[in-house]
Amino acid sequence: MTAMTSVTILQVALGGAMGAVGRYLTGVASIRLMGPGFPWGTITVNIVGSFLMGVLVVVLAKKGGTHLAPLFMTGLLGGFTTFSAFSLDAITIYERGQAGLAFAYVAASVILSLAAIGAGLWLTRGLMS
Repeated sequence: MTAMTSVTILQVALGGAMGAVGRYLTGVASIRLMGPGFPWGTITVNIVGSFLMGVLVVVLAKKGGTHLAPLFMTGLLGGFTTFSAFSLDAITIYERGQAGLAFAYVAASVILSLAAIGAGLWLTRGLMS
């Protein structure tokens, strides 16, 4: 393994650990604040993570920090956001007999995450221009 590969793997691992802890704490906080009836933690991390991804794409490209992408984008945000938990949440809601709520959850997650990444890109490009 080359030094560059070792550093990159370390970046992904450290970022992933931080992101996973952030996701866990967000889930715990959302249950305390909103109750356990809806996956608020998952939708929150996916929307916030999408926004931050948009911000990081611009910041790292404009500031010459693309070497930090493995730490922040792959690691931190990869550990923070979670499509697998989103999928499980949607199926669980559906299997509880709440097809309408499951559809609304999927639609809101996708639409709001896309809007959040667009907002992150737009806002950061505007601030950095």
